Amino acid sequence: MRIAICPGSFDPVTLGHMDIITRACKIFDKVIVAVPVNPDKRASFTVEERMEMLRIATQGMNVEVDCVTGLLADYAREKQAVAIVKGLRAMTDFEYEFQMALTNKKLNSEVETMFLPTSMENMFLSSSMVKQIAGFGGDISHFVPESLLDRINERLSREVRD
Repeated sequence: MRIAICPGSFDPVTLGHMDIITRACKIFDKVIVAVPVNPDKRASFTVEERMEMLRIATQGMNVEVDCVTGLLADYAREKQAVAIVKGLRAMTDFEYEFQMALTNKKLNSEVETMFLPTSMENMFLSSSMVKQIAGFGGDISHFVPESLLDRINERLSREVRD
């Protein structure tokens, strides 16, 4: 079984994330969507909430949702993953992701990193942009899975009010 890991903060899950996950599912037998536990990062949604949203959004897909508490390279070894799949929006993404890929390869020589370019319609899309639009009461229905729209709107619009 060929296993890949799609890591990301998913704070919140966007259609750009779903595009990469869906495409990875066509290539690999199983895709583990991994949410890192990063206590230094202030997230809008808890790790548990993000994992639950990912389970809803990936229902019916060959996906397992999990969290990563340590190094991604070690996690990939533990899960016997052959690849780490990352989406790229722009050259600025590539520079950072390329460094991470080389580091992960040094830490785990058995895992490859695969970059998938984001679809044209999602080139501009980021979780940060979704947060900003929702925070000002804008329509994010074109940017997040329909099954999560109300949940995401409720949280992000509440953050601005608080």
